Amino acid sequence: MPPESSLPDSPPRRASATSWLRWLPGLLMLKQYRIDWLPKDLAAGLVLTSMLVPVGIAYAEASGVPGIYGLYATIVPLLAYALFGPSRILVLGPDSALAALILAVVLPLSGGDPMRAITVASMMAMVSGLVCILAGLLRLGFITELLSKPIRYGYMNGIAFAVLTSQLPKLFGISIEDAGPLRDIWQLAQAILAGEANWYGFAVGGGSLTLILLLKRFKQLPSILIVVILATLAVSFFDLGSQGVKVLGDLPQGLPTFTLPWLSGVDIATVVLGGCAVAVVSFADTSVLSRTYAARTQTQVDPNQEMIGLGAANLAAGLFQGFPISSSSSRTPVAEAAGSKTQMTGVVGALAVAALLLVAPTLMRYLPSSALAAVVIAAVIGLFEFTDLKRIYRIQRWEFWLSMACFAGVAVFGAIPGICLAVAIAVIEYLWDGWRPHFAILGRVNGLRGYHDLKRYPAARRVPGLVLFRWDAPLFFANAELFRECILQAIEESPTPVRRLVVTAEPVTSIDVTSADMLGELCETLRARGIELHFAEMKDPVKDKFSRFGLLEVFGDNIFQPTVGAAVDDYLDDHAVDWTP
Repeated sequence: MPPESSLPDSPPRRASATSWLRWLPGLLMLKQYRIDWLPKDLAAGLVLTSMLVPVGIAYAEASGVPGIYGLYATIVPLLAYALFGPSRILVLGPDSALAALILAVVLPLSGGDPMRAITVASMMAMVSGLVCILAGLLRLGFITELLSKPIRYGYMNGIAFAVLTSQLPKLFGISIEDAGPLRDIWQLAQAILAGEANWYGFAVGGGSLTLILLLKRFKQLPSILIVVILATLAVSFFDLGSQGVKVLGDLPQGLPTFTLPWLSGVDIATVVLGGCAVAVVSFADTSVLSRTYAARTQTQVDPNQEMIGLGAANLAAGLFQGFPISSSSSRTPVAEAAGSKTQMTGVVGALAVAALLLVAPTLMRYLPSSALAAVVIAAVIGLFEFTDLKRIYRIQRWEFWLSMACFAGVAVFGAIPGICLAVAIAVIEYLWDGWRPHFAILGRVNGLRGYHDLKRYPAARRVPGLVLFRWDAPLFFANAELFRECILQAIEESPTPVRRLVVTAEPVTSIDVTSADMLGELCETLRARGIELHFAEMKDPVKDKFSRFGLLEVFGDNIFQPTVGAAVDDYLDDHAVDWTP
């Protein structure tokens, strides 16, 4: 991975110095573009083109529209994202995760008419684009902040495994029905044992994979582009197509034109709901993939701008005869492995696809599918993360197993359900930490400043009649009852009759209505037992909530001390206790 200093500055860092340009990260990138990045972006864009064409056609047909529109949904979104998208590496286009959703809407509404089908699909793209742009403007990109490093590792390892298993059948020239990574492996094994493998195609794909891995050590060589060209020449020269080796074939011709998609008599509600569903899926997939690659490349990406970039790409697709698109977990690693430096890679790929459609539709006729599979496999091998997971296993095993659970979710159920599982686990992880937080009874340790946990310092001295209680979490509905129970237990276990309890509240960053009501009830309970309830080191925003919730009327306004030491001194003065700190 190139060092951080060699990468373009993150657009969000420059946003403060500009105004309207912050909405156009692509222009900010051009202002700092270095000429030595251009050869790498050009080579990566040409390599990417060899993936964009067959994948675009395949996903278009899977979505219920003619294959040419898959190329339209590749060209225009890549150009739009290069202008509005903040990620330097992300590749957008037709995606397998969206194909079933698009097909479910297009099929019943098109009536078998290809032109009606693409119009419906374009309408869905516009709806999806508007929803994503709205999500970005409402700053909903915070979803990516729910994912810790172990969860991101699990997600990316699962994605890498899923992409790897999806390409293995193509390497052997076998067609199987996509049923999930584990079932795909089982189907592949059965097909190979049944003699369905095309060993000519495997020789081309296996040789391509071996050559890519061997050439990787030569950083200056466009290894993937070299291998794609050699594989294409080999198939053409030895006429391997006649031996059953699957090739791309001729491309359709023509470029997309601006068209405002609209159909009268179509169920608009179905189109809108379908577009919203597509937006949610692409929103989740792109957010996580962008955050993961930002971490891998040591750059920063504004997740809200990412949503705007995704929305702009979908909106552009809808206006230029395309259909809904998302980020690609197979083409993005290919671009990275090919040496991509900036969004210029996507621009080169889009222009190259357009050029092929216009002037050279037969140029990639002999490009073998097994060689393309080898390119993807070589790229996703670099996505697997093992080294840091070993470190995590060594220092905190439950986070390691959390990562494994996310990996299993993606591997078994697929990328989108895996993302949902990862987010759900992250929320549970957060709630668990707050639900059962650490707490401590504090005492004075000879030779140490301040007050410390009695469990760690059993010899610490306690102030007679005073309980210093620290709660290391926000107070909210899930832990309010536990807080009350721990307070009462601390009072019961005090070696001397308790006159005052001081909550050292610096870690308490917030309270809610449930915990506020609990505090009011706790205060009355303690008063009935002759115990005063005070707070030390409470933050001003939390004090403001005390006032808003009416707690100051219950407690009085003399219950707050700025430090634990001040709280102890106040207690010693009020009750004339003879104790030396």
